[in-house]
Amino acid sequence: MAKVKGAVVVNIDRCKGCNLCVVACPTDTLALQPNEVNDRGYHYAYMEQPANCIGCCACALVCPDACIEVYRKVEK
Repeated sequence: MAKVKGAVVVNIDRCKGCNLCVVACPTDTLALQPNEVNDRGYHYAYMEQPANCIGCCACALVCPDACIEVYRKVEK
């Protein structure tokens, strides 16, 4: 059976670190960057555990600023 892998791309300049995507992620892939901030002074979301991503798009659906894009790749 084919396995679906996902990848999340966050526009860090637009991310305001609201944490909604982190909470919505069912596989604990995302986290807020603890040590760095963007140009607006917010801790932005990033893929802390990229191997866990299944490409479900839950993070992109809850993002109020539409700064998340999700890509899926089917691996055989």
